[in-house]
Amino acid sequence: MKHVRELLLQSAGPYLVSVVILVLLRSAGLAQTIDLLLYDLVTAQRPSPSGRDTPITLVGIEESDIQRFGWPIDDALFCKAFDRLNAGGVDVIGFDIYRDKGVGPQQQCLRDRFRDEPTLVSIFNVASGIAPVPGTPTERQSYNDLSLDADGVLRRDLVHVTGQDEATVSFPMRVMEVATGGRRLRDAMDDGTHQDAWLSADGGGYHNEIDAGLGLQRLLRFREPGSYRLYSLAQLLDGEVPREAIRDQIVLIGSTAPSLRDLFNVPHTRFRQSEEVFQVSGVEIHANRVATLLDHHNGTLNTGWIMPGWGNLILILLCMASGTLLGEKVPTLRRSVLVVVALSAGVAGGLTWLLWEHIWVGIAMPTFGLLSMGGAAWLRRGAMSQQHSQQIKQLLGQTTSPAVAQQLWDQRDELLSDGRFEGRQLPVTVLFTDTVNFTSVSEGMNPRALMDWLNRGMEVCVPAVTKRGGMVNKFTGDGMLAVFGVPLEQDSKAEAQAAIEAAMEIKAGLEQLNKDLLQDQEPAMRIRMGIHSGEALVGSMGSAERIEYAVIGDSVNCASRLESLDKQRHEGVLRVLLSSTTLELLDPTFKTRLNLEYWGPVQVKGREEPLEVSELKMDNAPGAAEATQT
Repeated sequence: MKHVRELLLQSAGPYLVSVVILVLLRSAGLAQTIDLLLYDLVTAQRPSPSGRDTPITLVGIEESDIQRFGWPIDDALFCKAFDRLNAGGVDVIGFDIYRDKGVGPQQQCLRDRFRDEPTLVSIFNVASGIAPVPGTPTERQSYNDLSLDADGVLRRDLVHVTGQDEATVSFPMRVMEVATGGRRLRDAMDDGTHQDAWLSADGGGYHNEIDAGLGLQRLLRFREPGSYRLYSLAQLLDGEVPREAIRDQIVLIGSTAPSLRDLFNVPHTRFRQSEEVFQVSGVEIHANRVATLLDHHNGTLNTGWIMPGWGNLILILLCMASGTLLGEKVPTLRRSVLVVVALSAGVAGGLTWLLWEHIWVGIAMPTFGLLSMGGAAWLRRGAMSQQHSQQIKQLLGQTTSPAVAQQLWDQRDELLSDGRFEGRQLPVTVLFTDTVNFTSVSEGMNPRALMDWLNRGMEVCVPAVTKRGGMVNKFTGDGMLAVFGVPLEQDSKAEAQAAIEAAMEIKAGLEQLNKDLLQDQEPAMRIRMGIHSGEALVGSMGSAERIEYAVIGDSVNCASRLESLDKQRHEGVLRVLLSSTTLELLDPTFKTRLNLEYWGPVQVKGREEPLEVSELKMDNAPGAAEATQT
């Protein structure tokens, strides 16, 4: 059960961490910050139509006006300005200045104008509790409240709040209705028949930023900043504004002087270079809002589209699934990384292009979801790969040298197929051993003691093989089958010499072991060994339930027959019989140092041709000591 839990944790852990990171990115607002930054960048770089293409003219209260007329400006001056505008044939005058309290000795004139002139629209502010110009009829009152995002940037347009009294109409909506003489658009919004890209709490790149209770909101559409026709109050009062410039125009009057602080950060703010921070006046903001409503009214507005919150969630989940799938299934880790990174870049680029076309889909979370889940897959694959590597190294390290095990792992893609070692024909040297008189020894020892006795012998034999690159392929009861030249093809001559050097070391080790066994009052150990070189078929053999690395063929049979040949002809702790095929592979210099006793040709079972057999005599063999120390 513990193993299952560890496996599940190892497999699912990276994905759980990835999900937690994604949740933190969203909840901490980082994803929204990135989405809004991209929105601002696209909005600032996207070409915008000119304000001069609209029937909107601005009259700004500039710094020069304040210096000339003072602040607050006398009501009588505004009355004079209204008269000049009406005389010029304007359609509507939107007065974007708070004047709930009169200024100057002729305050009544302003109130009379707003009461009697059908072209005048006054503002009030709901949030600040500022009233409209006293005497203004409800049908020409309007609120000018704006909705700033948490970062202080104005991106949204509060178009309309349904279910309110007649006076509670947005400033741009009221201006347009007075100019056109109808309220068709507002009625459609009230009854829900008007379709638009309305914002929701988590629509587009917003993550629970928007208070849906504020009414119908959409993203602001900007004309090129500073492109509206603009005159100062002084120019208007001095008669410097041509009649044709205001005839049939929507005129908005508001402050543009920086000292009046009616300026707002917009998406263009962080991407427009100037000596001062780029900001847009409130009256120009309202001009953009009016222009958008006029485009609606005329049927020329591309409303665009905003992905709702549930759509963003589906897209994020799809990207997360794609990242997981690609991270897990692409054949190599390097290729998987390239594919996931390329797809993430494509997703981010594609969603940014949609934003350019006024289709706003959250960009950060889908991109992060794809990358993070792909990264989780890479971590899981890396961890599992490392675990499998260690398992293979550990498994093969018990039967072969760590160096060979590492080589095998490095070449696993070439050697493995469907989780198996592919069958290969390799030149090998086979070393086969058997314990002498094992049956007699076993009768005098209990099972536990007997197993310990055998293991002490294997602790002598196995290291002598593996340290020279050989593989202990299997244990045959009281003996072992060792192979040199697998699982990777090696130098046949070197492998043959390695087998003989291993035999020399085993002989020396057995002599020391028997001294220890004598002290422990246990039977001495004697071993017979056969060594033969030739071709062998190697590879994985078995079923899904049990599979092992097999070495089969005539070479194995010959080594086994050499080991069991003439069992009574045995002197010392170790008897080693060599075939001529092994001796022929040896370097002549090494071969001349060996003490060999020729047995002649021997017919072995399972083979038609006899084997030329020699016994390796090692009691005083030249080179034995050196081999033992290797």
